[in-house]
Amino acid sequence: MTEHRPGRWPVDGPVDLDALTPKTDDELYMQRAAEKALHELVLDSIRHDLAQQPSPLTVLTAARNWCTRITAAAEDIAQAKRKAA
Repeated sequence: MTEHRPGRWPVDGPVDLDALTPKTDDELYMQRAAEKALHELVLDSIRHDLAQQPSPLTVLTAARNWCTRITAAAEDIAQAKRKAA
């Protein structure tokens, strides 16, 4: 078993680029930068929503609601990918 968990950010190890279509270093850098920017944009949006809550209790309630909605979306996407496979 490896010490790395799936979905870990940032990626520490090299990717087997021979298995993929060849890309230049600049293209790979731009792809990683775009993925990281999207990740940060989403997290900042959630942080902003939580910061708008008026009390600690509503912050925790909003966080639970975000978790529920994200999990529901993940389940829908996973089910669609299973059907497509």
